[in-house]
Amino acid sequence: MNLHDLRPAPGSRRPRKRVGRGIAAGQGKTAGRGTKGQNSRSGGGVRPYFEGGQLPFVRRLPFKRGFKNRWRVEYAEVNVGDLDAERFPAGSEVTPEQLAGAGFIRSTALPVVLLGDGDLDRALTVKVHRITRGARQKVEAVGGTVELLSR
Repeated sequence: MNLHDLRPAPGSRRPRKRVGRGIAAGQGKTAGRGTKGQNSRSGGGVRPYFEGGQLPFVRRLPFKRGFKNRWRVEYAEVNVGDLDAERFPAGSEVTPEQLAGAGFIRSTALPVVLLGDGDLDRALTVKVHRITRGARQKVEAVGGTVELLSR
């Protein structure tokens, strides 16, 4: 077999219809467009969104309008006040795996953000993906350290 022997499978390629080329061609006169009406004319048809004067579908569904950011990053949120003394004694390390094991987050699939709600009374080493300014101040005020993980 050579390159010039290659052919499409039989019946897979059909010739295009040459419409409007006389009655004998089978697609003459109205050229398959029917008789009269907006869609039979050249340039006919309605613009997208137009529904014959009826209130268009997208205007009937106001909750579907708007913008959805495809680059939004969802975080698993943990507050400073959640880091209780029983699970995280002074000097211990707080990682996403330990937070998941303690039940503060569902899984380690999402990056973890530490929020500043609540109080902390002991020094901890916190390893999270993101931390708010207030949470960082509360952790460092009691002698703890913060380490940011990459996603």
